[in-house]
Amino acid sequence: MAEVPDIKVEPPGPEAKKAVAADDEWLVKATKSWPLVFKKAEGAVIEDVDGNRYIDFYAGVGVLNVGARHPKVVAAVKDQVDKYTHVAGTDFYCQLQNEVAERLAKSIPGDRRMVFFSNTGSESYESAIKIAKWATRKQVIMDFLGAFHGRTTGSMSLTASKWVQREGYTATLMPGVYHVPYAYCYRCMYNLEYPSCAMYCVKAVEDIYFENQIPPSELAAISMEVVQGEGGYVVPPKEFVKGIYELTRKHRCLLIDDEVQSGMGRTGKMWAFEHFDIVPDIVCSAKSLGGGLPLGATIVDAKLAFDRYGRHSNTFGGASLSHAAALATLDVIEEEKLLDRATKLGEKTKKRLEEMQDEYEIIGDTRGVGMMLAHEFVQNRKTKKHASKSRDRITEIAFKKGVMLLPCGRSVVRYIPPLNIPEEQLDKGFDIVEECIKTVDKDRAD
Repeated sequence: MAEVPDIKVEPPGPEAKKAVAADDEWLVKATKSWPLVFKKAEGAVIEDVDGNRYIDFYAGVGVLNVGARHPKVVAAVKDQVDKYTHVAGTDFYCQLQNEVAERLAKSIPGDRRMVFFSNTGSESYESAIKIAKWATRKQVIMDFLGAFHGRTTGSMSLTASKWVQREGYTATLMPGVYHVPYAYCYRCMYNLEYPSCAMYCVKAVEDIYFENQIPPSELAAISMEVVQGEGGYVVPPKEFVKGIYELTRKHRCLLIDDEVQSGMGRTGKMWAFEHFDIVPDIVCSAKSLGGGLPLGATIVDAKLAFDRYGRHSNTFGGASLSHAAALATLDVIEEEKLLDRATKLGEKTKKRLEEMQDEYEIIGDTRGVGMMLAHEFVQNRKTKKHASKSRDRITEIAFKKGVMLLPCGRSVVRYIPPLNIPEEQLDKGFDIVEECIKTVDKDRAD
């Protein structure tokens, strides 16, 4: 195995700078992090255009749970290219599409499921919104502060992660949307402590929000990430998720679960909701589902499916190359026992992250489940004031040293390498991460 990381030229190197300049000239601003310019990627290793090689701790923003260019995924795509690349699966028929739908439907326990395919997580959520409103004939949806579901109008209306995602659009967002506090126990909005709080954040939904603001009789669905992603990798207590689920049963509305980032084995279960002993009515998936190709899926209780053709559709949702990649990805997860691996590696990794927290004052909280892990950085453990600049400095130094990290929340770094990353690379990556944290702990940027 070649040495990794291997930094030949301080990044960004000369070729990378050229590509960044061209990007600045021709591409609309989006969500850039660091000036990494890809040349090649394989497994958990990225090579840039200047010959630098990095350890991937962000998995293509959660897209590469089985690693970059997994041989089985690549072979499946190449084989499909020689057959056909597009059939418009919403208008015509394709056995490949049926096979992926069946595998996903059967991955959810309980009643029979059906699937609507799209291209992205945001699109999968737009589909969920339409299905929920149509099936219940109601229009109101409740979600949570810190939520992230996408940037198209419906999904953005349910998003409450960062103001910049909504600025300029607030007057045209979808009406009938309400947000309430999530069980972010490290930063409880009610200034309570778990477990003595007795899950007041669930009780408050009925006693305050349903009483004063949200008409529960008009509620089509409660929407949530059972483990929040972009909002800070927040893992709520089991009682919180179960309590919210019970509210949906009591008030005869649906539960929509966003598994775009937490699904496909990331938490050690196929779906994160399995940790909470509930079964959502609608599950949204994307990112790692396509093994590196764009694919979204809205997996719904069959009783909720549209009653006639034409109520919802798209052109590329039945993308044949993506479905071939998805089938191979599902096979890899099973054959390589990646659920078990995510659980075992997650336990080992979380222990190390907790040991770092014991050592470095800048780490305020360590959290996560499976291989969906994070550190939250603070200026002071007592005040818990966010250390956003220091967090950014840690990720910048890691980039220079050859480990790719991705921030989330206001001062959080998420650790989400491919689930099949070799342990040698995982350990080396965290050696470097710890060096970076140690450096910034001594010389804060905030």
